[in-house]
Amino acid sequence: MEFIILSFVKAALVAAVLLTLAAYLVWIERKVLAHIQLRVGPYRVGPHGLLQPLSDLIKLMTKEGVMPAQVNKFYYLLAPFLAVFLALISISVVPFGTEVEVFGIKTYMQLTDVNIGLLVILAISAMGVYGIALGGWASNNKYALLGGLRSSAQMISYELPMSIAIASPLLMANTLSLREIADSQSGFVWGFIPNWYIFQGYGTLFIAFMIFITAAFAETNRVPFDLPEAENELVAGFHTEYSSTCFAAFFTAEYINMVTISALATHLFLGGWHPLFPEPVAGIVPILIFGSAGVVLLFHASQTSSTRPWDRYTFPLFGLVSLGLAGLFTLPMLPLPDVLLAIGKAIHPLFWFAAKVGAILFLYIWIRGTLPRFRFDQLMKFAWQFLFPVALINMLVVGLIVALR
Repeated sequence: MEFIILSFVKAALVAAVLLTLAAYLVWIERKVLAHIQLRVGPYRVGPHGLLQPLSDLIKLMTKEGVMPAQVNKFYYLLAPFLAVFLALISISVVPFGTEVEVFGIKTYMQLTDVNIGLLVILAISAMGVYGIALGGWASNNKYALLGGLRSSAQMISYELPMSIAIASPLLMANTLSLREIADSQSGFVWGFIPNWYIFQGYGTLFIAFMIFITAAFAETNRVPFDLPEAENELVAGFHTEYSSTCFAAFFTAEYINMVTISALATHLFLGGWHPLFPEPVAGIVPILIFGSAGVVLLFHASQTSSTRPWDRYTFPLFGLVSLGLAGLFTLPMLPLPDVLLAIGKAIHPLFWFAAKVGAILFLYIWIRGTLPRFRFDQLMKFAWQFLFPVALINMLVVGLIVALR
C-alpha cells in the first residue's frame, strides 16, 4: 500500500514540475531571446514578467475554442490530447538521481525503473508523430493536411540518424537501462576528466552527440528545423485550424519533448547525475553558485535608490531563497541526523542532472536566436545525404573500437 501511495505521489510531483517547467520555459526563452536582441522581454505581468506564463494560460483557457465546420471531431480533439499524453508518458522512465529513502521505503528518483527504458522512450517518441499527422488530417483543411504530412516526413526522417547516434553509447554501455548507462559513466580519468561518453571513443562519441542534438532539434520542431509551425508564414501548418486550449496543448507537448530529449542526451552522453568535478569540489560548486546569487541579490536590494519598485520585494525574497538552497547543499558536510544527511545527499545528484538538462535547453534557445530557418528541401537533403551516412559510419567506427577493446 505504501508503495502504491508513493508511486502516485511521485507521478503527481513529476507531472506538476514538468508542466510548470514547460510553462516557464516559454518565459525563459522570451527573456533569453530578448537579451540576445538587446530587448527587455516579458516585464509588466508580475515582477520581471514572472506571471506572464500564468497570464498566457488564462488567456488561452478562456479564449473561445473555434471548431471549423466539417472536421472529424473525434480525431480533431484526439490529436492535441495524444501529443501531450505521449510527451508526459516519455518522462516516466527517465531517472533524475540516485536511490533515496522516503518514510522507510527505498525508491529511485524516477517514476518507474525498467531495464529497457531507452526503448520505451524511442517507441513513445516515434508515436508522437501521430498527434501532428492527425491534427493536420482531421482539420479538413488542405494547408493543414500538407503541413501535417510535411511535419511527419521531417520527424520520421530525423528519427533514423538519431537512433543510429543513440546506438554509439549503447555499444559502450552494453545495456538499455538509462540508470545503468548513467552509472557506467561515473568516476574520472586521470582524476579530473569526467568519464562521460562524450569524452570517450577518440572523438566518435562527440560526433554521435552532435548528430543526436541536431536530430533532436528536428524531432522537437525547433529552429532551424521548425517548419511544422513557421510562425512567420500566413498558414502555420498542421495547427492552422486549432485555437484556445487545443492550440496550447501542441506547444505544451513541444516544450515537454524538449525536456525529455535534453534528459535523454544527459544520460547518454553527459554522465547523467554524475558531477563535472571530483569531490570535494563537486559538493562546493552548488554552494558557491546559490550563495553568490543570494549575496548579489541582497546587495542590490540594499541599494534602494537604484532599484525599481518590484525589486525592493523580489530581490530580498529570491536572495533568501538562494541562501536557503546554499544551506541545503551544506547539509552533507555537517554532523546532522540521518534524515537531514539523506536530503543533502539526494539533492546533489539532482542539482548536477538539472544543470546539464538546463544547459541543453539553453542551447535550444540560443540556436533559435542565432540561426535562420531551413527550406524544406534543404531539411530533407541534410537528413538523408549528410546526417544519415555520417551517423552510420560513425556507429561502425564506434563498434570497431569496442570490438578491438
